Amino acid sequence: MQSIRKRWQFRTAAAAAGVLVWIVAAPAVQAQVSGRVTVTDAGGKPAGDVGNAVIYLEGRGPRGAAVKVEMTLDGRSFNPRVVVVPVGSTVTFPNRDPFNHNVFSLSDPNGFDLGLYGRGESGDHRFRHPGLVRVYCNIHPRMSGFIVVRDNAYYAQPGADGSYAIANVAPGTYVLHVWHERASEATLEITVPLGGLTGQDVALDASGYQAAAHKNKYGQEYGSGATRERY
Repeated sequence: MQSIRKRWQFRTAAAAAGVLVWIVAAPAVQAQVSGRVTVTDAGGKPAGDVGNAVIYLEGRGPRGAAVKVEMTLDGRSFNPRVVVVPVGSTVTFPNRDPFNHNVFSLSDPNGFDLGLYGRGESGDHRFRHPGLVRVYCNIHPRMSGFIVVRDNAYYAQPGADGSYAIANVAPGTYVLHVWHERASEATLEITVPLGGLTGQDVALDASGYQAAAHKNKYGQEYGSGATRERY
């Protein structure tokens, strides 16, 4: 009788352990949020840079793993012009132009100044805080780029046709943000069910956009046109 009781206790414990293991190993339910972004220029024309938009979900979510990405300085331009990265990521700025650049940002609390460096050299900065970072060159006032730093992993950039998908989203309520440098940011409260959410289409109006001059890293106006881009 004692031997039978011990075998029964062992099997019961093993069965309980098996149930426990199954519960722990069961994957969390994840969903997808998808849709399409359109950006309209003056005259009702579709914008050619819709791929520079950023879509993200505001709300609780896992932090994305830090990454290292490049924004190349080439032809007096940042390439790509817009990147989105998780908090803690590093962006490098290699110079491919045959003249000097000085990459900087005054976007608090992610401001930085890489100083002057030439062709074949590179600078980098680690972004420790969420938010929009406007990036410029202290020599070439027409150079501008944008870094969107996110505190969770729920973000995406659309394809050339404006379609986007944010994968692995936990069911729940969020605020969907759609940002583009030439339009007012759009926001929409959404509830993501277990099966995901499709058809989250957002239209942005860039028809009234007018480029605004920015200051140099000292908070001053750039020099005259004759001296602005000598290097």
